[in-house]
Amino acid sequence: MTDAARKTSLSRKTLETEIQLELSLDGTGAAQVFTGIGFFDHMLKTLVRHAAFDLQLSARGDLEVDAHHTVEDVGIVLGQALAEALGEKRGIRRFGSATVPMEEALVTAAVDLSGRPFLVWCVAFPTERVGEFPLELMEEFWRAFSNNAGLNLHVLLHHGRNSHHIAEAVFKATARALRQAVDLDPRIRDIPSTKGTLS
Repeated sequence: MTDAARKTSLSRKTLETEIQLELSLDGTGAAQVFTGIGFFDHMLKTLVRHAAFDLQLSARGDLEVDAHHTVEDVGIVLGQALAEALGEKRGIRRFGSATVPMEEALVTAAVDLSGRPFLVWCVAFPTERVGEFPLELMEEFWRAFSNNAGLNLHVLLHHGRNSHHIAEAVFKATARALRQAVDLDPRIRDIPSTKGTLS
């Protein structure tokens, strides 16, 4: 459920995963995250810090199979939480974009909280994994997130040679774009769309 402070709590349980989270859009970047996947936890904490959200997230998944279900389902629930916390989206800036360097890597992310989900993913990693984390799951996470948040997300890697740096730049750039997009514009009181709705 949602309140005027743009907070929400959600849970989701399937035969593959069990997830609980609390999200505040008007936070300070505080994160308590546990998915059982160390690199993914690091990326989620990075996202929350640079978006200036607050997040408490606990996910238990069938990691004995692989990380796919956990990563995708966290994307689903986090996307649903963002959509629910935004409500009707009155007064938000709606659009956001950021270009972020991370050592030799440079990534641009652009977001439209349009209510119409779409992901454009132009990121190629030079390796298949960072540690034990399969990097093909990065795209799966962001697709699940954008589909369930109802947002248009474009992510473009300009250049980079280190997979860890690229992944971190993706999360930082998207976080900064989201921070802009969810921000409240004091000049706008209604829904920022000529259609009168963002859904």
